[in-house]
Amino acid sequence: MKRRAVLVAMTGVVAIPEISVGQTRSMPEVGFLHPGKVEASNPRLASFAEGLRSKGFIDGSNVSIIVRAADYDVGRLGQFAGELVERKVAVLFAVGPQATREARARTTALAIASLDLESDPVASGFIASLARPGGNLTGLFFDYADFSGKWLELMGELIPGLQRVAALWDPTTGSVQTDAARAIATARGLSLEIVSVESPKVMEAGFRAAVDKKAQAVLLMSSPVFGTVPKQVADLGLRYRLPTISMFPEFAEMGGLITYGADQRDLFRQSGEIVGKILAGARPADLPVERPSRIVLAVNTRTAAALGLTVPSAILLRADQLID
Repeated sequence: MKRRAVLVAMTGVVAIPEISVGQTRSMPEVGFLHPGKVEASNPRLASFAEGLRSKGFIDGSNVSIIVRAADYDVGRLGQFAGELVERKVAVLFAVGPQATREARARTTALAIASLDLESDPVASGFIASLARPGGNLTGLFFDYADFSGKWLELMGELIPGLQRVAALWDPTTGSVQTDAARAIATARGLSLEIVSVESPKVMEAGFRAAVDKKAQAVLLMSSPVFGTVPKQVADLGLRYRLPTISMFPEFAEMGGLITYGADQRDLFRQSGEIVGKILAGARPADLPVERPSRIVLAVNTRTAAALGLTVPSAILLRADQLID
């Protein structure tokens, strides 16, 4: 992949692909719209470029990836989406619900591919149906409802007598996750407190709120922003001695207790493949929405020991990845 320069503009830090020798604007461009930091999005960008390569599109050779990252300020996503639309990118790749909404608000003509694990794309009005989206948008979406139940089940196995749980939630992702989690917690006789965390800057305040509410465990709700700071969350879980579960395996790799969900590297690679299909001529209206191709259960046994927890053999036997 081509190295990227960083432009410090009045609006902040934005990653801009360097112009290769012989590169012209006639090369198709793919907009990469991300709500987090440029540095945090780069590993995901590498996986995204890998997915593009699998479809014959190589960044800097026959396609150019134009990155716009909002540095956790979602108010800037609209501006950046507008810039990408003005450039007439061949495909606008939007990460997360807010980026998807901003992209849709600015074009009904340009192709949009979304990576959104927090929205119901039909109920949100993004598409007509999963099989036939019917407009200018398709992508990779996920049904969260089943996962909130699975997370609560896993935490119940890890923590005997579990009664009180705090869910750290990014409010820009909408209410699909919290609605599902509340319903499942109520059905299981658990008390669930929703703690709003708008950005990584207030993540520690979220953990302090969970302690104040006497939570015995934390669910880290899915968020494209939370997914960029797995080590910060893992360290806070240990510091406040709160067993925490997340969707992304990177969290367990960085010292988090347990994860059950999709690997972000897989998600961005799969998204790159979807964008490659569009570049090759597929119409978003006819390209079925995809789901994550792989679900991973990862457990960090060292963190469990540090928290004074014994991981049941049933979880150890089911785990795809054990980290010690």
